[in-house]
Amino acid sequence: MLNGLNVEANPLLVNYGKGKQLEKIYEDDFMLVVNKPPGLLSVPGKDIQDSVYQRIVSEYPNATGPIMVHRLDQDTSGLMLIAKTKAIHKALQQQFLDKRIKKRYVALLDGELENTEGVIDLPLRVDINDRPKQVVCFEHGKRSITQYKVVSKKDGLTRIQLNPITGRSHQLRMHCAHRKGLHTPILGDNLYGKKDKRLHLHAEFIQFVHPETKMKMKFLAPAEF
Repeated sequence: MLNGLNVEANPLLVNYGKGKQLEKIYEDDFMLVVNKPPGLLSVPGKDIQDSVYQRIVSEYPNATGPIMVHRLDQDTSGLMLIAKTKAIHKALQQQFLDKRIKKRYVALLDGELENTEGVIDLPLRVDINDRPKQVVCFEHGKRSITQYKVVSKKDGLTRIQLNPITGRSHQLRMHCAHRKGLHTPILGDNLYGKKDKRLHLHAEFIQFVHPETKMKMKFLAPAEF
């Protein structure tokens, strides 16, 4: 039925991370901090194996344990923690569970906000009829909290800092786009806003305690936008 029609390729079969560099910000014998480019999967998909996980496993065949401490959406860029051993992975994951790891994102919103800072508290669950989209659901959703602070406004766009207190799927994207949140989608959000050259969402800062040295570690990777 589609013969002769000009249709877009199936996005699930396109490797948007192909040829993009996974930048190493920090490395020691126990872990890495990497800067993921937009388009690269965090873990292998059903049809595409190229991912942060696959690249790390290929480069460090002696690494043990789950390796991936946390994930970023495919379209989101920024800082990620990678564990080389099972013990380090467990220790870093526990810091996430105890909310001792601090993360900050920067985003460009497709519109100018009136408020300058605040907190968004909207429960989220997956849209069972339109995965992987999320929906706000006060009956079955999991509590999701985001702090935000406006950095600047210019030419109909708002640069904003986002601090997720919880870590739900698509939390920042939904909290920005939903009418009960900021009601201003992130620029380039093809799920909750309008498509652009990329999703303008970047994990720019992370702070944690090194499981081995017990030193407080802070890393900043400025966004490309």
